[in-house]
Amino acid sequence: MVSLLSYMLREEYRMHVRYSSRQLFLSLPLYIFIFSAMFTFGLDVLTGDLQLSDLMILTYGGIFIYGLSVGAFGVLGQTYMERRYGKDNYLISMPFLLPFSFRKAFLGLYLRDAIFYIALMLLPAFGGMALGAGLSHHSLLSVMVIFLGLLLTFLFGMSLSFFISVLFSIDRRAFLLAVGALIALMAGYGLTDLYGLEVIIPTLGYQMNAPPFPWDDVAVAYLVLNAFLSVVFLVLALLLVRPGQSARTSLHKEMFLSHLKRFSRFPSPILLAKEFVDIRRSGLTVRMVFAYIVPLVFLSFTTYYINHGLNIPVGFNAVFYGAMVGFFGVLLYSWMTNTDLNDYYETLPVRVPQVIRAKLMAFFLLTTGVSTLFVVAISLLNEEVELLWLALIVLYCTSAYMILATAYLTGLSTNSFFFNPTILTKFTAISLLPDLLLTILSFSIQGGAWWALAGILVVCGVLLLLSLYFYRGIERKWGSASFL
Repeated sequence: MVSLLSYMLREEYRMHVRYSSRQLFLSLPLYIFIFSAMFTFGLDVLTGDLQLSDLMILTYGGIFIYGLSVGAFGVLGQTYMERRYGKDNYLISMPFLLPFSFRKAFLGLYLRDAIFYIALMLLPAFGGMALGAGLSHHSLLSVMVIFLGLLLTFLFGMSLSFFISVLFSIDRRAFLLAVGALIALMAGYGLTDLYGLEVIIPTLGYQMNAPPFPWDDVAVAYLVLNAFLSVVFLVLALLLVRPGQSARTSLHKEMFLSHLKRFSRFPSPILLAKEFVDIRRSGLTVRMVFAYIVPLVFLSFTTYYINHGLNIPVGFNAVFYGAMVGFFGVLLYSWMTNTDLNDYYETLPVRVPQVIRAKLMAFFLLTTGVSTLFVVAISLLNEEVELLWLALIVLYCTSAYMILATAYLTGLSTNSFFFNPTILTKFTAISLLPDLLLTILSFSIQGGAWWALAGILVVCGVLLLLSLYFYRGIERKWGSASFL
């Protein structure tokens, strides 16, 4: 098992290094270390009036969602299996040829991603937090307690996601039932006072009863519960996964001609029709529920609970939510660029910018209705119908801006290029500034400040101009690129 894990880590490393360089890839932990140190050092100034308990809820919720996204390799395993006879052969497909079991390969996949992301991101973040705490008045003990909680939250999210994504490869109905149960649990937390977020994320119960909060012995019970559930979900996933089910053949009726007719008036109708065939064939519409809708639901009910359940006027309103939805769209676009290999395009009379634009069009057709529905729902939940028009403007502008910026920076290899620190730094700069501006302005608009309304509209106008720049830049940046 140790040898297999070592080879899997090397495989993951090589896959990401080929899109940048060894030096750039290994500088990513340094980037995270510096950013974490600066954030911890200036924590009091950056958080303002936001209470520490609310910051913990948002931080643990974000790490939980991150763990869910990383743990979706149960679904990715099926994609790797489908590609085992292509140009790239992954170790997950090798049990058919080499003397190790399929379950051992999937366990290696879990351990590989756990080690890879902890070493690459979480440990440098902890080092930066420790340095920032040492340079300020924050307690190093509190930093260690928080890191332990975040680390276990990440592993819990991975295990839960692994289990649910394995259900996807076995029975779509079981998958939808599990996702529905998770959404119902989030809804019950957000809409009622029957239980807190620690029912969904046990480590939050640990954190609220450990430094920097007053210590309570119940914190240990929450840690044990989190570890137990993580192991249970991992074991269930390994017991349920089957090589035949993960590599199964799916049958579909002819779809291309009907999609081609439907999109005949769109630019590049053949490529657009193919994108929707790929979306249907790969099951991306079902995965979208887990990769896009579940995080949106979690954010919706978390902000609703903070505003209404805790009666804390933090300012999470419909306009703030509209800005956040655009960032979750990046997750779905990365899925769309990973539904199939692009090598075969090299023999066809198409160019990389054409395929990118087709994927962008498919993304907006697929997500606009869903994201609009969520913003309308959060406006009704928060009783902010008067802000709905502005929230929708912010939603459409930020969504277009974020996805076009992502496509401009990463092309057809989003997942891998985000491990390039140069690309990640550019993406952070591009996304962080408008996000901060819209967040601050959205907090002020409820007070009736006219300048906040004017500021939001100005920011949206600038985002539209930048979106046009990124869209036109796709041709300039990727015009001479190959699909190999």
